Amino acid sequence: MFLRLFLLFTLIPLIELYILIKVGGLIGALNTILIIVITGVTGAYLARSQGFKVIKRINQSVEQGRTPAQELLEGLFILIGGFTLLTPGFITDILGLTMLFPWTRSLYIKIGVKLIQNKINTGQWFIRRY
Repeated sequence: MFLRLFLLFTLIPLIELYILIKVGGLIGALNTILIIVITGVTGAYLARSQGFKVIKRINQSVEQGRTPAQELLEGLFILIGGFTLLTPGFITDILGLTMLFPWTRSLYIKIGVKLIQNKINTGQWFIRRY
């Protein structure tokens, strides 16, 4: 667990910084900053629009008496995608943008569901019923 957190909060920002410096050297600092700003603004717009669509579908599911499990997972990945877009860098921007497009977000959801099912099946997570 410690290693994963170390990689997440140390190694990824270092890689992002390295890439930003290299790209800045190739296309210039101003162009690099503009790309980061444009992806941030585009991501914010996508996160907002996709988020509202998911909220509407969650409400429809609840009104129909269904558990909105799929919609909640979509909302989670939209939220994660929005957060990664707030982090300056090309890797996190690409990751965040792919979480905001429905056709690529569905891949993340499939992977997430398999990970959850695996943890439940191996006993690492359990469902408590009341």
